[in-house]
Amino acid sequence: MAVKAIGIGLINSPTQCFGLQHPIQPKVRVFAVRCSVAVSPDSPSAAGLGERPWKTSDARLVLEDGSIWRAKSFGAKGTQVGEVVFNTSLTGYQEILTDPSYAGQFVLMTCPHIGNTGVNFGDEESSKCFLGGLVIRSLSIGTSNWRCVETLGDYLTKRNIMGIYDVDTRAITRRLRQDGSLIGILSTEESRTDEDLLQMSRSWDIVGVDLISGVSCTSPYEWVDKTDPEWDFNTNKRDGKIFNVIAYDFGIKHNILRRLASHGCKITVVPATWPASKTLEMNPDGVLFSNGPGDPSAVPYAVQTVKELLGKVPVFGICMGHQLLGQALGGRTFKMKFGHHGGNHPVRDIRSGRVDISAQNHNYAVDPATLPEGVEVTHINLNDGTCAGLAFPAMKIMSLQYHPEASPGPHDSDLVFTEFIELMTKSKQ
Repeated sequence: MAVKAIGIGLINSPTQCFGLQHPIQPKVRVFAVRCSVAVSPDSPSAAGLGERPWKTSDARLVLEDGSIWRAKSFGAKGTQVGEVVFNTSLTGYQEILTDPSYAGQFVLMTCPHIGNTGVNFGDEESSKCFLGGLVIRSLSIGTSNWRCVETLGDYLTKRNIMGIYDVDTRAITRRLRQDGSLIGILSTEESRTDEDLLQMSRSWDIVGVDLISGVSCTSPYEWVDKTDPEWDFNTNKRDGKIFNVIAYDFGIKHNILRRLASHGCKITVVPATWPASKTLEMNPDGVLFSNGPGDPSAVPYAVQTVKELLGKVPVFGICMGHQLLGQALGGRTFKMKFGHHGGNHPVRDIRSGRVDISAQNHNYAVDPATLPEGVEVTHINLNDGTCAGLAFPAMKIMSLQYHPEASPGPHDSDLVFTEFIELMTKSKQ
């Protein structure tokens, strides 16, 4: 094969560049480039002519609405089903990956560039990854962080978590905001047809599924991990161990436990199925009902446990714990259109008028109109007006729909842990 290219170049005189009145006529130079390639069709190198030096699309995200999104894979291979939700956090992808509240879900990051800080084991919120998969726009080709010990891709591969990139996350987010959270299928298996994957997405549902039992611990344990002083911004009572707290593990994040320990709490973590009678035998100063994944209506055993503890000991509910408290008080919970997921949600404390920027991760909310008399709505989400906090002083109850530990941030709501300490202090007097 021979290729011949002819080009014409114009070489202007320097006098033209200085704007003289009588510029010299430009000189014309003609050049030619001739390339000769002779490759036999049977040559071993001939087969490599079609290969590309970059990764091509090898994965699909198929949504239950029938849309199919081609992408490139990283992390684990295979086929996985989950509910697709979007998270508006600009950072903290490692905390998101290890948050048990994301069990059964694919997390789509609206921030386009993910992976540039790599992974370090100090930022994990649990012992493993629970989410179904990660969907991002651009995967960083390098890492730049002094704490980095591993790339995001290697991290997901070792933990058998699927990820895709080079997909239009903006378009998918707009679709989720318009139509609500959708069930999706992530697949790298070419043997599965689009129709097969679509049928799979339409035959699976996350509503009514008990996801807590798959993320909770199986036996009680004492929390002994101390927060590194470098990362702890409240150390006044860290070594005091003044309060004995029982924490129900519905999918608890490690930084919730660290924050309680920093405020002087000795913490015993118990499984989601731990009987209320055994909790009372341990004579706690307070009980924490933690965050967790899924539908609160799918775990009636947890609601019953909460009911049996109300009024007998100060309680603090976070996220799933907040929803379980709402149901235990006789209220109703409902599934939101696309939920709250991100680190930039404004919340107003109705009692003081203070506005905090909060970290949130939930698809369900408590309907305040269904709550009995005496229950006070303390916080509201300023984006949509939903209930973000409850209090029932007569029964020593407080709760938040969002995450006051807020790792990786913001830390506006950390004062709520002080409120829980005050609630236990008053109960002991």
